Amino acid sequence: MMEPFRCIADLRGELMESPVWDDRRQTLFACDIEGRRIYEIDLDRGPLREWSFDSKVASLGLTESGRLVVALSREVVLFDPETGSQEALWSAFDEPATSRLNDGKVGPDGAFWVGSMDGRPEREPISRLYRVTGDGNASVKADGFRISNGLAWTADGRTMFHTDSRGPWIDRYDFDPETGGVSGRKRIRDLDEQSGRPDGGACDAGGAYWSAGVSAGVLNRFDRDGNLLEKIPVPVPAPTMPCFCGPDLTLLAITSHRQVPGAALDAAPLSGGVFLAEASVAGAAVHRMRGV
Repeated sequence: MMEPFRCIADLRGELMESPVWDDRRQTLFACDIEGRRIYEIDLDRGPLREWSFDSKVASLGLTESGRLVVALSREVVLFDPETGSQEALWSAFDEPATSRLNDGKVGPDGAFWVGSMDGRPEREPISRLYRVTGDGNASVKADGFRISNGLAWTADGRTMFHTDSRGPWIDRYDFDPETGGVSGRKRIRDLDEQSGRPDGGACDAGGAYWSAGVSAGVLNRFDRDGNLLEKIPVPVPAPTMPCFCGPDLTLLAITSHRQVPGAALDAAPLSGGVFLAEASVAGAAVHRMRGV
């Protein structure tokens, strides 16, 4: 059993996402997609710094140099939190004007994996999953999604999980941590509004997959075959992504959004904040993008 979550950053962000633990700084980074901001958060003291962008900030990851790799609406940039400088890395995004980049994470192969989403209400299956390397090259690794989401890798780097929030389902891939090759795609779980549409995800050290059930106010923990191990209630109706953090990766942070009906928001005014609890198991290591 996990301890109850407590709010460590009352940001009231419109759409908080992509929490990433920086083991060097010993702080947590997260973004507000609609607010076009990145925040740095101390687990004890709360928000430390924030940065504004001209575009929606979809997701982010760490790099070897200490910069952040950031997916904006239609490009990937390298951002230096110490100077505020940005460097374009990949801007060859050629999907329809109504699409944008979404969930992204650095994989065991040292590349930044980022998916896209159809921004229209109909959410057509036109989106892709990209692998972006430090030299600015990108390749499409899978396609046919409505909202690409939920990227996470097991501790040994040999299994990748990926979701479609509007599928809604969870897929598992065999993964080559040296080359970034994916194969053996398998559907392991179909979900719905009641069980929790899968938003962002994370893996623990034991290989289980933690999925933010954004429509149900829960964190779902599955084994590698999609069997539900644990359903954990959270203090907000719309959790968006879990992240293992802390010196030993034994704490679990979750982000959340405020795009919920008025009555639900009245009942959970801290929606859009970042929450923290002691985890029942340690998390898998966080990776850094190579060559940048």
